[in-house]
Amino acid sequence: MAAASYALGAAGVWERLACAQATRNSANRFAAAGRERPNVLFLFTDDQAFGTLGALSNPDVRTPNMDRLVRRGTTFTHCFNQGAWHGAVCVASRAMLNTGRYVWTCGGDNCGNWPLWGQTLGKAGYDTFMTGKWHNQTPALKRSFQTIGPTGGGMFASKDPNAEENARKSILNDPYNRPRPGNSWSPYDQTLEGHWRQVDGETVHSSQLWADTAIDYLHKHTKQSQNPFFMYVAFHAPHDPRQSPKEFVDLYPPEKIKIPPNYLPEHPFDQGDPRLRDELLAPFPRTKEAVQVHLSEYYAIVTHADHHIGRILDALEASGQADNTIIIFSADHGLAVGQHGLMGKQNQYDCSVRMPYVYCGPGIETGRKIDAMVYLQSAFATTCEMARIETPETVQFPSLVPLLTGEKDKLYDSIYGAYRDLQRMVRTERYKLIRYPHVNEVQLFDLPNDPWETTDLAENPQYAQTVKTLDAELHRWMERTGDELELSRL
Repeated sequence: MAAASYALGAAGVWERLACAQATRNSANRFAAAGRERPNVLFLFTDDQAFGTLGALSNPDVRTPNMDRLVRRGTTFTHCFNQGAWHGAVCVASRAMLNTGRYVWTCGGDNCGNWPLWGQTLGKAGYDTFMTGKWHNQTPALKRSFQTIGPTGGGMFASKDPNAEENARKSILNDPYNRPRPGNSWSPYDQTLEGHWRQVDGETVHSSQLWADTAIDYLHKHTKQSQNPFFMYVAFHAPHDPRQSPKEFVDLYPPEKIKIPPNYLPEHPFDQGDPRLRDELLAPFPRTKEAVQVHLSEYYAIVTHADHHIGRILDALEASGQADNTIIIFSADHGLAVGQHGLMGKQNQYDCSVRMPYVYCGPGIETGRKIDAMVYLQSAFATTCEMARIETPETVQFPSLVPLLTGEKDKLYDSIYGAYRDLQRMVRTERYKLIRYPHVNEVQLFDLPNDPWETTDLAENPQYAQTVKTLDAELHRWMERTGDELELSRL
């Protein structure tokens, strides 16, 4: 019991125990009738921005199964990733997700020794399973899940220990700096590696492999266990190399792709990592034609992942478990793909820090959208509360249940973001302030009136007090999260 609990005194302790007992004896709104705890199915994509779902603002992208989840559940329209300590933003996002802790306290690439999400559910009686992209080192993976299917880190998926190096030799010189004259790289060339791999003599895409493995586990679990399950299915898609079968690529002719309103040939200043790997995917300066090619392949691999997510959802319904399953769909972060002159996710613009976040299942309102700002990494505490499991005291991101039930209308007045020692951000419902310490740049955006973040107000004298107020809030967040960057006050 935490030290704070002793302050309750004997009466307070007994009152808390009585409440806990009453909760156990009452019906769980997040489980099917007669069931104590729901199953949890976590569907996770990589590099998928909020604006890549048909049902969430982009009718040009075909995502019928993700849209199905939006219709059947509650969507958090302002979900964010808190940040990263190096260019592989996905590593930090996943470490925070699986520990429930802030970016500077979550334990680094391997999650430290904190209690982990899957580990916590497993100790409470859940059968835990994972397949797909992990990216937080093997010891944390083994602590988290009882059953582990095929997995991969980064962009590659293979049991061959030399697979990543071989893949780099075979494809990494080709998908970069595209399009360019004479380049023959094709997203549907299955002789290349990356997402394509050999399984039992057949060439399959990583999204198909993860879906096949998840469906197989679901079938076996339905027959063999009465315990609730926690399935963590992490797609590599739509991370580059953005490969998918030809029929999906053909859905998106590059010349018909709309250019985002915040397209720029180059970012207006050095944002910190101007020649990072992600930024080398397209030539400098960015041309509209190059952005169209990359968006075409991006949308195609999103639609292909959506197809395999649909297969998992269909298998869940066929299993008879759907009415007692909480489904969570999200991504580790977004991606620029030509917005602001950038290609990657190593920035604080909404295209890169904001992603889809949907909860479906028993006790969750259908077709609802919640605009309150939240973090992806609240999934740990949220599922613990839904399952009536005590959330570890180490968890810092709060449960979203009060928002889902209507008990609260928001958890934060502001949110914070960070990338290495290069960028700091604070965002309210109205404004976003971004600071770039190494180049002494500051940006301010009025989000309701400038959702594409194209008009910087930081130097406008009318907003001088707004900048100072937000900067003070940023410093409060830095102290709260253990951010040790020495950042002057504005």
